[in-house]
Amino acid sequence: MANPKVGLQLYTLRDLTKDDFLGTIRQVAEIGYEAVEFAGFFGFSAKEVKAVLDECGLEAPSAHIGINFTDMALMEEGLKQQIEYAQELGLKHIITPWSPFSEVPTEEELDERIRFLTRAAELVKEAGLQYGYHNHAFEFKTVNGETIIDQMLARIPAELFTMQFDLGWVHKGGKSPAEYIKKYAGRVPLVHIKDFGDGRDDTEVGNGVVDFKSVFSLAQEAGIQYYIVEQEQFTGSPLDSIRISLQYFRNNGI
Repeated sequence: MANPKVGLQLYTLRDLTKDDFLGTIRQVAEIGYEAVEFAGFFGFSAKEVKAVLDECGLEAPSAHIGINFTDMALMEEGLKQQIEYAQELGLKHIITPWSPFSEVPTEEELDERIRFLTRAAELVKEAGLQYGYHNHAFEFKTVNGETIIDQMLARIPAELFTMQFDLGWVHKGGKSPAEYIKKYAGRVPLVHIKDFGDGRDDTEVGNGVVDFKSVFSLAQEAGIQYYIVEQEQFTGSPLDSIRISLQYFRNNGI
């Protein structure tokens, strides 16, 4: 199996994409990223976006697409529209970026979230795509003594449900990124690479404290296909930050 490719979650450049979506995609390619992950399409058609991806030689394996957790019928209607767009664009993965939980999550909440996630996964699989979930730190809270994320992965069939582990948030949740990658090998085609410095602030990859190198050694065995860089907070130019993050991979032979 080939080494994972390095992509960028375009939410990282949200201050640029809102004004020049297609031009920002071109800049990401010029910097040297091999792939992009979407977080909105800013009114552009799938045909327009695909043309720019083809022009730049960029892959686009996935998109973060939120779902409605309050009404099943509305969720299905909205997701079906997004699936059609994803199919036209040529995406392989649809990722739910988060789900709502109370500060102290309850069993009833977890049951309801799993019901919605399972149905979303069924719709995506029926369309010939893969469905995944992106974690934050709160999914490592426990309900009845077991973490939310482990219960999701145990109760939603593996053939329907993959994980896009955000390794930074796994770390912030008090867990080992490498242990979770190893535990769910085969269900992690995409991972988010987010680094954290002191406290809450995230930073350029390699400038923080998250242990990525132990994951890199597991990547092929675990079936990771893409490392997706994401950063939300900046002290300077976001474009400079994504250059620094990409260089970290190059320095580690990726």
